[in-house]
Amino acid sequence: MYLKHRPSGDLVEILEVTALADPCRDRVVGRFHAGEELQEPAVFPKAELAFPSGEDLPRCWLDPDWRAR
Repeated sequence: MYLKHRPSGDLVEILEVTALADPCRDRVVGRFHAGEELQEPAVFPKAELAFPSGEDLPRCWLDPDWRAR
């Protein structure tokens, strides 16, 4: 799955998709998908990621108490 890194505008390939949907984890492992060479994996805060269209990630992926709010 690819998401947009808001600060840079580059795409990030998410390597741990299950961690992305886990609201108790605020970071995911991925790698930039920019340039010609395969980039090294890095840790990205979920708050800095969005769908390529610019749409925010679902709140249920970010907030463990999303039902209470």
